[in-house]
Amino acid sequence: MAHDPETGEADRLPGAPHPRERIRLIGQEAAERAFLDAAASGRLHHAWLLTGREGIGKATFAYRAARYLLAGAPQGRGPASGNGLALGPDHPVFRQVAAQSHPDLVVIRRAPAAEKKQAATEIKVDDVRTALQRFGNTAGLDGWRVGIVDSAEDLNASSANALLKLIEEPPPRTAFFFIAHRPGRLLPTIRSRCRRLALEPLSQPDIAAIMRDVGPPWSDLDDATIAAAAARADGSAREAMMLATPETLALVDSVEALLRRLPDYDPVAVLGLADTLAGRAGERDFALALETIRRFVSGEIGGRAGEGAARLAPLVEVWEKIAQAVRDAEAYNLDRRPLILSMIRDLSEAMRRSRRAA
Repeated sequence: MAHDPETGEADRLPGAPHPRERIRLIGQEAAERAFLDAAASGRLHHAWLLTGREGIGKATFAYRAARYLLAGAPQGRGPASGNGLALGPDHPVFRQVAAQSHPDLVVIRRAPAAEKKQAATEIKVDDVRTALQRFGNTAGLDGWRVGIVDSAEDLNASSANALLKLIEEPPPRTAFFFIAHRPGRLLPTIRSRCRRLALEPLSQPDIAAIMRDVGPPWSDLDDATIAAAAARADGSAREAMMLATPETLALVDSVEALLRRLPDYDPVAVLGLADTLAGRAGERDFALALETIRRFVSGEIGGRAGEGAARLAPLVEVWEKIAQAVRDAEAYNLDRRPLILSMIRDLSEAMRRSRRAA
């Protein structure tokens, strides 16, 4: 699993500010209004499921809402402030959250990478119990206590059940934010106790604005490179930031060219791609290639929606198979070369079966 080599944090894009450090939330005004309306009503739900694809601002929203509550949200006092959820960087709550030192905020996520050790592949029950013990001991009896789970699909069965006990009988003035890229993998019992707040894919202008806002190296890019990355990012600022170099755009071009030939493919080209993406040095490029494949399969399914379930089933099945194979490779630190070869073979066969289906 990709992580920032400087901090060891899983899913952190190297060089980018962490969501807890972000001041602005761009492109998610509707979600912010919905939360503010709930806060102003005096009936703020105790558990929120933030859904949408990766890289659209879910974690930034969660930290922004957490700061708002920890700073003293207006409960049942008329319309929310015209500043929305914004809290300035000089505010003491903003500084404490950014420094990961606020006593009434608990963040539950996979353990970071340590020396000679990869980041954990799941949130373990001991991580949840430790966090909840600290959460229960906080002194914020007159204020809010906030928990952020990032991301919820990293919970295993035991850790999810440990959290379920808390949200079934939440303490007063408690709010939990579950960040979920794939909410279907979360326990139904947790989903049913959350208010779902779906964040939308970002527009290309919003993605460009985010890339300018996060600072170098992205803010230093020329307009053409930013526009090309935003156009290929499928509504995700994270994806655009990963794409935004000539080298990565060239890689995506080569993967797309290979996919367009399916069900036929050049074995030599596939072997070359496997060599490029294998090993630790190719970890970031592997993530880009995998997202390019996801986008291709999703586009095939969406573009052929009228052809019937029999034709689409092989494509749905192959993506589920690929996703599971990737999770297994991450969990057991397997060589990515055979994984990439089998992915392309499976995609080729799925395309043939899809075209033969009645």
